[in-house]
Amino acid sequence: MPFDFRRFDIYRKVPKDLTQPTFTGAIISICCCFFILFLFLSELTGFIATEIVNELYVDDPDKDSGGKIEVNLNISLPNLHCELIGLDIQDEMGRHEVGHIDKSMKIPLNNGDGCRFEGHFSINKVPGNFHVSTHSATAQPQNPDMTHVIHKLSFGDKLQVQNIHGAFNALEGADKLSSNPLASHDYILKIVPTVYEDMSGKYRYSYQYTVASKEYVAYSHTGRIIPAIWFRYDLSPITVKYTERRQPLYRFITTICAIIGGTFTVAGILDSCIFTASEAWKKIQLGKMQ
Repeated sequence: MPFDFRRFDIYRKVPKDLTQPTFTGAIISICCCFFILFLFLSELTGFIATEIVNELYVDDPDKDSGGKIEVNLNISLPNLHCELIGLDIQDEMGRHEVGHIDKSMKIPLNNGDGCRFEGHFSINKVPGNFHVSTHSATAQPQNPDMTHVIHKLSFGDKLQVQNIHGAFNALEGADKLSSNPLASHDYILKIVPTVYEDMSGKYRYSYQYTVASKEYVAYSHTGRIIPAIWFRYDLSPITVKYTERRQPLYRFITTICAIIGGTFTVAGILDSCIFTASEAWKKIQLGKMQ
């Protein structure tokens, strides 16, 4: 007797003349097809799109930076001349630099009565401060007006990722034009290291920060202290990491199989229940007629 390989078929076919199509079954079948198509397109959209997951850990992510953080500062002082404005940098490693000028630019405003300061500089990864002041001026003005608008203050690389809404430029648009002209301004910053890894495995290192601020007129035993705009910073030990990834192919295939199988199974149960109930109702009606 020849071996019949068809005996392994677990999907035995029923002849068409032994099946019975129904109107309800046709409606359920059409609804199933639309439902499966909708879920398939939804899953396909999610599979094509990338997702961003985040995690927290304690570490210094950018060990190749030499212990430095790049800073970008853009600030306007509409009532102070450019020749009076300077940038001073201090930290707990002993750095004390007055009148930092590398990679900085001063743009006159209001016919020379004001100034826009743009600077790109680096700070050490230790607590410290940098401040905009008149300390580096050859002759100190009598009443320097420190009212200002901050256009930008950011640390590290610029991240332009649609799904990340972090505080990378938290002081953007800070307006102190209505403040006391003789007041000093303190911005206390808590800097949070941030890492972004894209699909190709490339890393970008940036920093988010939170900010609290105050303004005050300071005095000493010799009189009023020259006002300044202080940015006092400290680094958080917690690093935020964003990873860009795409759903694995095997998970997409598994989900599609689950959608198709589950939909047809539920639809078959529903159709069977409706058909059984319909047949029972017909028998009841026939019994009443007899």
